[in-house]
Amino acid sequence: MNELTDWLTDPVPSRFPYDAVVDQYHRVGKHFVSEQLLKDLAVARERLAQAATADEADAAAEEDGLLTRFLDTALDKWDGRYDYPTYTSLSVLGLPTADDGPRAAASARARRDRLVVQLLADLLRFELAAVEGRTDLLPEMRPDDRLVEKRCRLALRVARPALARLGHGDPLTAADPVAQAAQLWEFVDGELLDDHERRVLRLSMLPVYVSHDEHMFIRVLQTFETTFALLALSLRTAIGDLGAARTGPAVAHLAVAETALAESAPLFSLLATMQIESFRTFREYTEGASAIQSRNYKLVESLCRTPDRDRLDSPAYRSTPEVRERILNGQPTLDDACATALDDGRFTAADRERLTAAMLTFASALRRWRQTHYRIAVRMLGTRSGTGYTEGTPYLSHVRTIPVFRSVKDTAGDTAGAGDTAERTITHLMKTENEAA
Repeated sequence: MNELTDWLTDPVPSRFPYDAVVDQYHRVGKHFVSEQLLKDLAVARERLAQAATADEADAAAEEDGLLTRFLDTALDKWDGRYDYPTYTSLSVLGLPTADDGPRAAASARARRDRLVVQLLADLLRFELAAVEGRTDLLPEMRPDDRLVEKRCRLALRVARPALARLGHGDPLTAADPVAQAAQLWEFVDGELLDDHERRVLRLSMLPVYVSHDEHMFIRVLQTFETTFALLALSLRTAIGDLGAARTGPAVAHLAVAETALAESAPLFSLLATMQIESFRTFREYTEGASAIQSRNYKLVESLCRTPDRDRLDSPAYRSTPEVRERILNGQPTLDDACATALDDGRFTAADRERLTAAMLTFASALRRWRQTHYRIAVRMLGTRSGTGYTEGTPYLSHVRTIPVFRSVKDTAGDTAGAGDTAERTITHLMKTENEAA
C-alpha cells in the first residue's frame, strides 16, 4: 500500500510497483483483494489515463500499454466486467489476432511456440517450487510428488515440439521428468525471456483464490488460447490464399493449424490431473467467467464455416458479441472459399484433392479436441452448471456434434475412421496416465 501511495504522487509507468501489487493478489486471490487496494488501483488507472491524454506519444509506449492492460485485468471484478478473457489475462499476454494479416502469419507460429514454452515452463516452475517447499503461495491442496512428476511429463510432451521448432534442439538432457522440468525453466529463464516477457509472465497470473491447482489451470487455458489465436490467423490467411488461387500456401496454413491443435492434446491429460475438490473450490469464485466467452475459439469455428442461425443466436455467440458482429457483417469462411475453389477451373484435380484432404484432417483434429474437452468437463463438473451462467456439460455435448465444414464431407473408413482412432488413442493415453498416478 505504501509503495502504491508513493507511486501515485509521481505516476511514471516504468516505476509502477508491479511486484508489490501482484504479491498481494497472490496472497489472498483476486476475489479477496482488499477494497482499499482496489480503490488505489482504480485511482492509478485514472492517473495513467490523464497522463495519456496530456502526452499521446508517451501513452503509446509499450510500458504504458502493459500497465493499462494489467490494471484493467486486475480491476475486472471491481468494475463489474469480470469474464473469461480477464480471468486468463489475455490482453496482458498480447496474443496475435486473426486480423494481423498474411505477413504476421509467417511469424505467428514462432510467436505461439515461444509463448507456449514460456507458459508451460512457468507452470512447471511453480509445481517444483511448491513440492520442494520453496514457495508459500497458493498453499491449499498441494499435490504430492507423484502427481507433480506426472504433470511434468505431460507438460514437457507439449513443450518439446514447440521448443524444437524454435531451433534450440533439446536442452532437456536429464533422465527423469522432474529434472527435465527444472532444466526447461532454467533454459527459458536464461534464453527465452527478455525483461518485458518476464514481466508479462508474472502479470498474467492473477488467480481468484489460493488453491494450488488454479495456477496450473490458468496456464493451461492460456496455452490453449495461444494455440487458438494461431489457428484463427492461419485459417484467415488460408482463406485469402484460396481467394488468390494459392492452394499450396492454404494447405500449409491448414497443416500448421492441425499440428498445433494435435500437439495440444496432452494438455487435456494435464487438466485431468487437477484435484477435483480443488477445482470445485476455486470455481466458486469464477462465476461470470466461462470458456464459452473464448473469442479465439469462436473465431476458429466461424472462420471454418458460418454458424447456423440457432447457433449464432445462442448464448455461445451472444457471449462474444464482437465475433458475432463480424459474422453478421459477412465474415469470409474457409467453407465458402473451398466451395468456390472446388468449382473453379483455376484449380487442378490434384489441388482440389490436396485441399479436401487438408480440410478433412483439420476437421478431424477439431472434432477430437471438442470430444476430449467434453469428457474432461464431465469428469470435473459432472451434471453441475458451468460458470459464466452456462449450462455446462450439456452445452459441450451439443457443440461436439456441430459440423466443422459443409463443403467437404467425411467418408466412412477415411477421415472419420482416423478421427475415431485418434480419439481412442487420446482416451487410452488419459486412462494410462490416470492409472500410473
